[in-house]
Amino acid sequence: MDNQKLVVAVSSRALFNLDESHAIFETQGKEAFCHYQIEHENEILPPGFGFSLVKKFLDINKAFPGAPLVEIILLSQNSADTGLRIFNSINHYDLAISRAAFTSGVSPYEYIPAFGAHLFLSANGEDVRKALAAGYAAATIVSGAVANPSPQLRIAFDGDAVLFSDESERIYQQHGLAAFAANERNEAHKPLSDGPLKEFLSALHRIQTHFDQDLSPIRTALVTARAAPAHERVVRTLRAWGIRIDEALFLGGMPKGAFLKAFGADIFFDDQKGHCDSAESHQIAAAHVPHGVTNQHRP
Repeated sequence: MDNQKLVVAVSSRALFNLDESHAIFETQGKEAFCHYQIEHENEILPPGFGFSLVKKFLDINKAFPGAPLVEIILLSQNSADTGLRIFNSINHYDLAISRAAFTSGVSPYEYIPAFGAHLFLSANGEDVRKALAAGYAAATIVSGAVANPSPQLRIAFDGDAVLFSDESERIYQQHGLAAFAANERNEAHKPLSDGPLKEFLSALHRIQTHFDQDLSPIRTALVTARAAPAHERVVRTLRAWGIRIDEALFLGGMPKGAFLKAFGADIFFDDQKGHCDSAESHQIAAAHVPHGVTNQHRP
């Protein structure tokens, strides 16, 4: 069962709300931050943007108590010393997280492959950019939401530059919509190349195969600005990968937030910050994937 396990790495600031101590780090420096964390290590941290997502991931293991399908890893720039507060909070919330890397201010992304993580979810955009540049799946969680009361975990993805490469997006950016549509018609039978979150989606799909489709604890959706006829290449790409997407929304450029709300997304991954903002405006947790042509000349 281990080779079927999904591994998600989260940063301490994605898991818990560390705004207060982070502000001390930003304004007073590392030494003051460390002193503050040690002084307050028995004070429980409030949940962060990624907390409810992590909890739903871990709840999937209740169906397989002897061989968990999901593992959550903590990757933190805290030191082991200041990290005691993080683990005290993990224990308080009864989260089954036992593996961690504390790197004392150094970006922890290099431990992603060592842990076998399919995704690194962080509140630190620079760490995420470094991870993506190294070829690892990563996203910056930029907003939270009121926890969805449904026990089912619902994850929505943009397509180009997230699940798929940005090869088609480049044509759109450089030559416009007509050239993009013509290219997608001509290449309809040629699968798109892998995007940064393809293997994460594949790992979600492997978990889904352990359950009847109607009883799966995970439901996925593709929410893309594409419309017909550019939909065909997407459908054929997923078919070539052998990956199931439960719902596919081809919006033709409409704002995505209302559709994500209708789907009941626990989190939405997109390469464009504007779409993340649309999700946030509808109280959907959003994660920015700063990958591809639309992010090349942005800080």
